[in-house]
Amino acid sequence: MGATKITAKVVSQEKLATDVYSLILKAEEVAVSAKAGQFVSLYSKDGSNLLPRPISLCEVNKAEGTLRLVYRVVGKGTKEFSALNSGDVIDIMGPLGNGFNKKDSKAILIGGGIGIPPMLELAKELDCDKSIVLGFRDETFLIDDMNATGGRVFIASEDGKTGVKGTVIDAIKEYGVEGDVIYACGPTPMLRAIKEYALNNNIEAQLSLEEKMACGIGACLACVCNSKEVDAHSHVKNKRICKDGPVFDAREIEL
Repeated sequence: MGATKITAKVVSQEKLATDVYSLILKAEEVAVSAKAGQFVSLYSKDGSNLLPRPISLCEVNKAEGTLRLVYRVVGKGTKEFSALNSGDVIDIMGPLGNGFNKKDSKAILIGGGIGIPPMLELAKELDCDKSIVLGFRDETFLIDDMNATGGRVFIASEDGKTGVKGTVIDAIKEYGVEGDVIYACGPTPMLRAIKEYALNNNIEAQLSLEEKMACGIGACLACVCNSKEVDAHSHVKNKRICKDGPVFDAREIEL
C-alpha cells in the first residue's frame, strides 16, 4: 500500500521535555502498512503554512490503528501541533520513505536528540540481540520506553548529568558496545561520526537522515543528499531523502 492522505483523530498528547511532545493519532489506513524508519507529513490548518511538516514514526500500533509521533517544537507548524488535544483532527499523509532494512544480526541502535524517537519502533520490531545508545544535550526522554524493549540502553549527554559525558561514539567506546549492524538517526555531525566509526570497524550502517522537506514524495528535489552513484531521477549524484530515504546505507552517501 502506498502513501495515503487522511484526516486523523488525536487520541492524546503529552509533553515529555522542554518543547518535546508525544502525539498519538488514530490513523488505521496509515498504521496498517507503516514500519520503523518511515515518517508522516502533517498539514497545518493555517493557510500561511503551505508545506506539511515531516515527523518520524516513534511507535506504530497496528492492532489499535494508531501512530505515536514524538517531535520537537521548532517553528510555527510544530507549535500549532503542540496545541492539539484529544478529539481534535489533523490531515496527515503517510507512511512515507523507505524505513530500515531489518537484519537478524546483533544490532546497535543509535539515536541523537529528536532522532531518538524512530529508534523506539525499530527496537520493538527487531527480534535480535540489541544495544541502544542514546545521545542527549541535557534533558532526557523515552528512556523508560527504550528499556521496555528488551535492549541494553546506554546514554551519553553533553552536560554529563546522565550517562557518559560526550557523544554517542564516546558511549560506545566507554561501555564496549559491539554489534554487526548499526541503525542510526540524528543530526548530520553525529551521523558523519557514526559512518566513520562503522567504516573503520567494518560494520554495516544504515543512517536515517534528518532534513527539511517540501513535498515529502520526491517530486520537488528540495531535500537531497550527495550520493556515490548517479540518481536515475535527477541524473546527478544526488538522492532524494524523502523518497529514496530517509534511510540509506552509509556507504552510498556523502555526509
